[in-house]
Amino acid sequence: MPIHVHTHDTAGAGVASQLAAAQAGADIVDVAIDGMSGLTSQPSLGALVANLKGSELDTGIDLKDLAGLNNYWENVRGLYIPFESGQLSGSSDVYNHEIPGGQFTNLLYQSKQLGLTERWPEIKRKYAEANLLLGDIPKVTPSSKVVGDLAQFMVAQKLTPEQVTEQAESLALPDSVVQYFRGEIGQPPGGFPEPITSRVRKGRPMADGTTHFDDRPGTSLPAYDFEAAKEKLVAKYGSENISPEDVMSHAMYPKVFEDWQDYKLIYGEVAKLPTNLFLHPMKPGEEYELTVEPGRSFLVKMVSIGDADASGTRQVILELNGERWFVPVTDSSSAEASARREKASSDAGSVGAPMPGVVVDVKVKVGDTVTEGEQLVTMSAMKMETAIPAPRSGRIDRITVNAGDKVDGDDLLACIVDIEDA
Repeated sequence: MPIHVHTHDTAGAGVASQLAAAQAGADIVDVAIDGMSGLTSQPSLGALVANLKGSELDTGIDLKDLAGLNNYWENVRGLYIPFESGQLSGSSDVYNHEIPGGQFTNLLYQSKQLGLTERWPEIKRKYAEANLLLGDIPKVTPSSKVVGDLAQFMVAQKLTPEQVTEQAESLALPDSVVQYFRGEIGQPPGGFPEPITSRVRKGRPMADGTTHFDDRPGTSLPAYDFEAAKEKLVAKYGSENISPEDVMSHAMYPKVFEDWQDYKLIYGEVAKLPTNLFLHPMKPGEEYELTVEPGRSFLVKMVSIGDADASGTRQVILELNGERWFVPVTDSSSAEASARREKASSDAGSVGAPMPGVVVDVKVKVGDTVTEGEQLVTMSAMKMETAIPAPRSGRIDRITVNAGDKVDGDDLLACIVDIEDA
């Protein structure tokens, strides 16, 4: 059986690891072209080639032949600078926290979006603690996401492992964590840890009324009807917009696919834009020729970008083949900066956002009677969904958010009062 060794270079020891693996008899080792290598990517191809040159394991690759490829990928990477994590050096503490390379930069980026940048060292420590809380599990997709979600939740809520275990029955845990303890992503090799598992499952039944899976969920998963799924998508978005790849995308990531379709309804086929123009907006005075299809192109010039008004709207003036267009554009950053939401209080019925994010769904309305633990709101923060439960029983007196609203940590979501006070 061929042995294929794969590693990331988070600690900076990846090249040494792959050289040792090759010398120990591995048939294949994973590397990346230099311009895309190092840090949380795979180790450098060029470094491996150079180190093995003239040895029994000589790859037969000439470093000169790699120069053009390296140059190409360095330029491509430059286009995507807005998506770089900001990591500037190796991190040998990976041997302590065990965050997989494929997750490390994503988690770093998520932390920035959640307003936890200054607490990144604490997140890494909490990752190790969260892993042990979950039973010291193998950390690959999707299990690594569960550990990361729990770690960020613990940091945001200032919780110790002991507090998570004690309060597991009532905490607004991320959905991925609840799904893990219910066995929805499979059975961990070491079994589920107790007493936290029983406490998480209590009062959180699945759609069919059961509390958890005892085997691999896929064994009872009904066959996916691709034809029926395509018919629904065509009915919603039109036959010309749905390809076989779209059906597969929706099957795997329905929310992401729907968000993308909504985005296209507003902005059109942005795939026609050059990558650099999509990622780096035009500045006044800049001019681009855009080719929509062979023989059909437009000369676009950015004339000016006006100041934001009280509603956050800017007047953008463009010239399209010499014709002037006036386009009102909402500057989200300006609108958000001027908005200040009411904060939750210390009252037992005041329900606050556990962390910054977007309101995905509001499950109740004013006047509804709820019981302690009942789901009120679903929030999403960088793909981490969290169900916000009622902290007490009573009647919904106020709801301050709608689906789609962006909120910060501790922003008021709803108020619950005694039934007799309503």
